[in-house]
Amino acid sequence: MLVSLLVPVYNEEESIEKFLDVIDSDLDGLDCDLEIIFIDDGSVDKTMNVIKKSMSKDSRVRYIKLSRNFGKEAAMTAGLDYALGDAVVPIDVDLQDPPALIHQFVHLWKQGYDTVYGMRASRIDDGRRKRASAGLFYKIFNRLSNTAIPSNAGDYRLMSRRVVEVIKKMPERNRFMKGVFAWPGYSSVGVEYDRPARFAGKTKWNYWKLWNFALDGLTGFSTWPLRVWSYVGGVIALISLLYMLYIILRTLIMGVDWPGYASLMSAVLFFGSVQLISIGVLGEYIGRLYVEVKGRPVYVVESSSDEGK
Repeated sequence: MLVSLLVPVYNEEESIEKFLDVIDSDLDGLDCDLEIIFIDDGSVDKTMNVIKKSMSKDSRVRYIKLSRNFGKEAAMTAGLDYALGDAVVPIDVDLQDPPALIHQFVHLWKQGYDTVYGMRASRIDDGRRKRASAGLFYKIFNRLSNTAIPSNAGDYRLMSRRVVEVIKKMPERNRFMKGVFAWPGYSSVGVEYDRPARFAGKTKWNYWKLWNFALDGLTGFSTWPLRVWSYVGGVIALISLLYMLYIILRTLIMGVDWPGYASLMSAVLFFGSVQLISIGVLGEYIGRLYVEVKGRPVYVVESSSDEGK
């Protein structure tokens, strides 16, 4: 059997050789053949040179070079399209996903599981704010979406060929891969592991990117943000009706004894803010519809190791 390792890289020239050394040592004795597919997501350093140098030494290495930086989600999509394995394992080059865990992944796969995902045993290395925000995201997502994703599980997982084939049929451009990986269903199981520190390079994530990532997840796998405004509108309409009746009755009984400027401005500002928020939510979904209707490809390949074959 063949297992494909998908390794998205962006300006990771310092990490690739060390990654391959660890793959050699940790996966020695793996009861499967390996192919290692590096997806260069528009790197501007010497990442591509290091990959080609490694390819000349190791016949298992393949590469896909994207024409520019499309993002990790698009890079993984390209890897899934090009992978030949009976099973596919997305893995980060920084070795925060310990390659030795693939032994357990393969063992459980051979027992019949279609997806075997890695779960962080703890997030003690993350700051308090990041731990809290991550925990809140998983709770909100799983409450609102019909596609549940396991808490503290990243992209590091093994997926069988039939799971990969289902994912390849999903055409959306705004891709939240944790949800995409979970959507096909089939039998799955988690394996806990301790995530080590990054050994080289710098993370490409920041809080702004994480926020947009979470927003893509919620809007890509749940219509609740749209639906909730029907309920909010109904509740506000009921409150407004009751308040109007109160004002009319008070005026009829007691007469007009104040100008009403403060209450009027409060109502205008409140309803104005509600309308702006609801329009913003609509805009998020309409923006995604706009992207989908244009039908642009998720990624563009500049070159690959398969050319000429």
